[in-house]
Amino acid sequence: MSTDPFHVRSCALIVRMEGLPSAINLRELRDRVERCSPSCLYHHFVERLLRPTFDDPEFTNDFAAWACRALGDTVLAERLGVLDPFSADSIEALRGQVSEILEERLAEADHIPSVDPGKAFYFTRASMAVFDSGMRINEPSEILGALQRMTRASIYFHFVEGRFRRKEEGDDFSAWLRSNGELGEKLAASVSAVDVAFFSLRSLKNELVQRSQRILEHEAERSR
Repeated sequence: MSTDPFHVRSCALIVRMEGLPSAINLRELRDRVERCSPSCLYHHFVERLLRPTFDDPEFTNDFAAWACRALGDTVLAERLGVLDPFSADSIEALRGQVSEILEERLAEADHIPSVDPGKAFYFTRASMAVFDSGMRINEPSEILGALQRMTRASIYFHFVEGRFRRKEEGDDFSAWLRSNGELGEKLAASVSAVDVAFFSLRSLKNELVQRSQRILEHEAERSR
C-alpha cells in the first residue's frame, strides 16, 4: 500500500498559432490537417476542453464544430464529431481518421463551398504550464472531498491529459488509488471506467464525484 499522498496539480495553456495558413474550405482543411503537427491535432481534439468557452459542447472537437457552424455541413460535422481521440492508437492514427472522413466528403461534394475569411479555421497548438495546487489526498477515502474542491483544470490535468501521458496505466487518480488497498482498488475500477470522450469538464467532474460517492457510501453501509 502506498504511503505517499497524491499531489493535486493544476495547469494552464499557452496557445499560439501553428504556422499554417488558415482554411476557408474543405479542401484546404484536408490539406492543412495532413501537414499540421501532432500537437496541433491534440490541441483541437483534447486541449480545447480547457478553453473557457468550451462547456456542454454540441461537438467534441474543433473540426466538427467548424464544419457545422462555418461551413454549414452537418453531415461532415456528425462524422467528425464521433471521433474519439482516446480510442485511437496514436495521434497519427487519429490524423488518418480525420483525413479519411474529409476525403470521403470531398468525393461526395458537387462543389466546394468557402467561408468568409473571418470564419476561417485557424490552426493552433499549445504549451502547458503545470503547477502544484497545494492540495493533498492522503488516503482513498479523501478522494470525494478532494474532487469536489478541485478546479476543472486539475480534473483535466489528472484525468484527461493523464490518460495520454500514462498510456496503459490510465489516469493519475486511478493509478494512485490502485496502490492504496482494497478501497482504492474499488474506487479506481469505477473512476477508470468513465468514457472521457463525450464529457465537458463540468460534467466529467460531476461524474467522478458521483461515482466516488456511490463507492464510499456502499463501503460505509457494509462496515455498519
